[in-house]
Amino acid sequence: MAQAEVQEITCKSLLNRVDIPGYPFRWTLNPYRGCRHACRYCYARPTHEFWGMNAGNDFDQRVFAKVNAPEVLRDELRKPRWKGEPVAIGTASDPYEPAEGQYRLTRQIIQVLAEFRNPASITTKGVLVRRDVDVLQELYYASDAQVIFSVGSVDETVWKRTEPGTPNPLARLEAMQFLVENGIPAGVMMAPLLPGISDSSEHINATVQAAVQHHAQFLSANLLFLKPGSKEWFMPMLQESYPHLTPGYQRLYRNTYAEKDYTESVLGLVDEARRRFRLPSVTPPRELNAPRQYQQLALIA
Repeated sequence: MAQAEVQEITCKSLLNRVDIPGYPFRWTLNPYRGCRHACRYCYARPTHEFWGMNAGNDFDQRVFAKVNAPEVLRDELRKPRWKGEPVAIGTASDPYEPAEGQYRLTRQIIQVLAEFRNPASITTKGVLVRRDVDVLQELYYASDAQVIFSVGSVDETVWKRTEPGTPNPLARLEAMQFLVENGIPAGVMMAPLLPGISDSSEHINATVQAAVQHHAQFLSANLLFLKPGSKEWFMPMLQESYPHLTPGYQRLYRNTYAEKDYTESVLGLVDEARRRFRLPSVTPPRELNAPRQYQQLALIA
């Protein structure tokens, strides 16, 4: 991949309210815009078009770091109207994309959330999250935290073709296991499952089994959806790597989402695999088994 340009920007606000019925969270934040992970299917690609850039190479190679994000978040959390609701980190770009190694914005944001005892979840394909196990422990025992690793497939061919800038899926699972062994709730989001590529029972079972072997505490899944902007970047990859599937995708994705019956049949395979391996779909109930210093932190009024 070409070397990415990282541009420093400032933001006036960081917390984004989500008012979409059925969404599992109401508040999100993203320390970065754009992502060098370069997932061909990424639903966030169209966000670059809002700024006069394209959803393809620009999204992969022009990354924006919100360098004042920790300070802005601190100001937002101290406002009287803020009610301490859970925050989802990493919904439009990966908070552990490579720029985090330099800017450490996600780490600082976790520290601010711990300071305000505000629960949060992190979704990532990155392995740099291992670095932040100490501040994740602080947040978890001060309030609550979980890390969700996006692993749609453990097949190396699928990974290299569809997620060329991401760490190996097994490396992600190893990072997940490291967090779990250090007291941080962590699990897998199998997303996206790709029709005809990674949605077979064999593929799904292999990924669920790998998740279990690496101590996943929960697992859920979503089928691929293709928004305008993302679809135009995904379909050429499909034509090049899986040409026999192109006509089926054109029928299946006439609109953004695949047909309901098809989606439910694939997610049914995931449910069967989860039951087979006795893996829940959500985080198990919390138990306070913290080291003494974190127990004291969690009890501070």
